[in-house]
Amino acid sequence: MTDPAALEVTIVDGYVDEPAHFGVPPYISTYPRYVAGALVDAGVPRERITYHTIDALREENSRWGAVADADLTVYVGGMTVPGNYVGGTPAEPDEVRKIAWTAEGTSIMGGPIRFGVGEENVGASETSREDLDFDFVAGADVEAAVFDLVENGLEGFEPRYRSVPEETRWAQQGAFIVEQHPNHPDYLLAELETSRGCPYRCSFCTEPLYGDPDFRPPESVVDEVDALSEHGVGHFRLGRQADILAYGGDGEKPNPDALRSLYRGIREVAPDLETLHLDNMNPITIVKWPEKAREGIRIIAEHNTPGDTAAFGLESADPQVQSDNNLNVTAEECLEAVRIVNEEAGWRPGEDADDAPTFGAEAAPRLPKLLPGINLVHGLKGEREETFEHNKRFLRRVYDEGLLLRRVNIRQVMAFEGTEMADTGAEIAADHKQLFKQYKREVREEIDNPMLQRLAPPGTVLEDVHLEYHQDGKTFGRQLGTYPLLVAVPGERQLGATIDVAVTDHGYRSVTGVPHPLDVNSASMDELQALPGLGRQRAGNIVVDRPYDSVEEITAGDLSKFAVARRAE
Repeated sequence: MTDPAALEVTIVDGYVDEPAHFGVPPYISTYPRYVAGALVDAGVPRERITYHTIDALREENSRWGAVADADLTVYVGGMTVPGNYVGGTPAEPDEVRKIAWTAEGTSIMGGPIRFGVGEENVGASETSREDLDFDFVAGADVEAAVFDLVENGLEGFEPRYRSVPEETRWAQQGAFIVEQHPNHPDYLLAELETSRGCPYRCSFCTEPLYGDPDFRPPESVVDEVDALSEHGVGHFRLGRQADILAYGGDGEKPNPDALRSLYRGIREVAPDLETLHLDNMNPITIVKWPEKAREGIRIIAEHNTPGDTAAFGLESADPQVQSDNNLNVTAEECLEAVRIVNEEAGWRPGEDADDAPTFGAEAAPRLPKLLPGINLVHGLKGEREETFEHNKRFLRRVYDEGLLLRRVNIRQVMAFEGTEMADTGAEIAADHKQLFKQYKREVREEIDNPMLQRLAPPGTVLEDVHLEYHQDGKTFGRQLGTYPLLVAVPGERQLGATIDVAVTDHGYRSVTGVPHPLDVNSASMDELQALPGLGRQRAGNIVVDRPYDSVEEITAGDLSKFAVARRAE
């Protein structure tokens, strides 16, 4: 019998991306943390557990020794939605095989990979043990499989789902693993699960494969936040649920008291947290129970941090597609839900407040506390040419009413075994490929860009933008949070640094900005030219006439929103 206390264990994070669960850096999913907690609960000492991301393995060849020498290697990964990633690159099938081939001890793989991992992370194909050469594949929860495998002396296990008490223990016991993440502590956002499963049965979605909603009690989530905070995490996202408003209730109706206990509890154990965001919110919940939903939305906006997004799964505004795919909300209902979130949570920090942040001579706007995002999926049953017009008409109505959306997410369906779209989704998407491209371009030009100008007008301050890469003479970065804006800053600044940025211009889904506050006595020509309405000649005149004692001395445009001038020493 293998002694758990003597085991050396390596966890490899190939990253996950699910509709309600992010795991590509700067996010860290629950999977590796819960696996680490299950190992500790089974008797493996913390000091014998090592954690590596797939990117770290790529960058440091010496890390492969931990995979080769481990008594047990656990691989977690798998994509169930398509995506483009900046902070990391998900593992490809050949890399997953290499992990299995390198591991000389026992090896097991799991995560949403059980729904399929294929070429370019876009579908379901090679999932068998023979294809990927792991000793074991977790058929249900990988953390439960790992716990049972260790308990059984590495001899085997029966696939099963973890219980809520197990999740509560493992979430706390595995929090230590975050300290081994390359992004720790400054640029790491921990995903938090409040529930799994969904009462609705949309044709394409994998979430109903978990069954009806199963909620963690508030104290379970709060204790996890407490443990993660103790290990240096300050950024959190309540992403792992189908509908945050239904938390702690019957799976459909809002439960404001449960939300209050959850959010208040998180703030009590992590009073200095820097990010508290969420993801999914079902618009049908808002229109069915508007008063309770309004109360819940107000509770969230009271406790969260700015720039938060409530992703609405409209999926399609076409009534025929809605009917054919068991979609639960109409375009009219979704529009009403958008109105309600704007009314209850669309305010900006500092508005009508005594502690409004100063920006030059004026109060600087921040992003609103909480706004809806719209998810639109193409390739669904019943899709036709009119479907694209229905969707565009819905988005135009939102814009024309003066409402705000945090983002519009347009994607083509991924067809997974066990869903109704398994056989037809790819074919429909292929038939409409050219129409899809044209429609997506039109939405970006006609909705995304003007909406972004409304959301983040010039002068809006984005705090704590983490600088990630250089391109075309600019430095690009993002805030931590749910669907953060991509920010371009003139010049090549130090990567890994964190700065505040004032927005100066807008793309379709990104913004350009300058450091905030901007000192006109030391600002570069590129930074000065980025200011709206300034131009190269006026920027040159400012440089020639420096230094200035005050912004008022500068006659070239209104710089009060962007510059804080200081006397040069």
